[in-house]
Parts: sequence; structure tokens; C-alpha cells
Amino acid sequence: MKIAVIQGPNLNMLGIREQHIYGPMSLDQIHEQLKGAAAQNGVEVEFFFFFLEGEIVDRIQECLGTVDGIMINPAAYSHTSIAIKDALSAVAMPVVEVHISNIYKREEFRQKSITAGASTGVISGFGPFGYHMGLIALMQIITEIKAVSNAQQTAE
Repeated sequence: MKIAVIQGPNLNMLGIREQHIYGPMSLDQIHEQLKGAAAQNGVEVEFFFFFLEGEIVDRIQECLGTVDGIMINPAAYSHTSIAIKDALSAVAMPVVEVHISNIYKREEFRQKSITAGASTGVISGFGPFGYHMGLIALMQIITEIKAVSNAQQTAE
């Protein structure tokens, strides 16, 4: 099982910016912990960080046929990017959107995620642990999809 983890703009500043909202962990620390959890479960993870919306769209499209699912924190693009939403819809694979902070307790403009409409589910407000929750969710969803596919092939 292979999962792409796509991170949006400013997440490189985790551990530095607004620690009262995002906590003290850096993006590299989050990735290291997630890599360890994935390895314990036999899951390969690839990490990608982009500032530019178009690069995120490109990477999502490159996931088609190369990974089993996507975990994404589009960051500020969550609230603005129809292009990212459309790319996620186009690849038609399991997607878990993760937000470190609880976007529903934040400014009004952050309380609506456009990209969530193309996601299988959204995890928000659990800090860096949300990435572990996203990993567990994707493993379960992908396993169920494969089981259904195998059962259908056996029935044919």
C-alpha cells in the first residue's frame, strides 16, 4: 500500500509560526513520526511540500495509478482552490484532508473547505496526531476497496 502525503503552503513554518494554534512540532518531525507509523503497518509513504497551487495540482494528477490514496493538507488553499478540488475529484481515489487546527473554531473565512468536497473525509483539530488518524483512515478505506474488488473478481 502506498500513500502520497501532500502539504500546502506555509506548513514548512510549523514549529515556528503561531505555536498556540499549530503546536511546537516541525513539518519534518511530523513526517518522521508518520513515516514510522506507516512502516509499522507495511505502508509506504511519500511526502511532498509545495508553495504553489499548480504544483499541488500536478502532484495530485501524478498520483493516478502510482499510489493507493492521498493524504492532503492544502493549508490556505483549502479555502480557495477549485483547481485542487477538481484535481482530487479527477483522480477518483481515497483522499483524507487533514488540518492541524480546528478550522471550525477559527476565522470565518477558514471555516469552509472547498477541497473537502472532493475528499473521502476530513480530520481537523487534533494537531499533528491528525496525520496518524488520516493514515489509519486511509489504510482502512484502501483495504476495504481492495477486499470488495477481490470479491467481485472472484465472483466473476
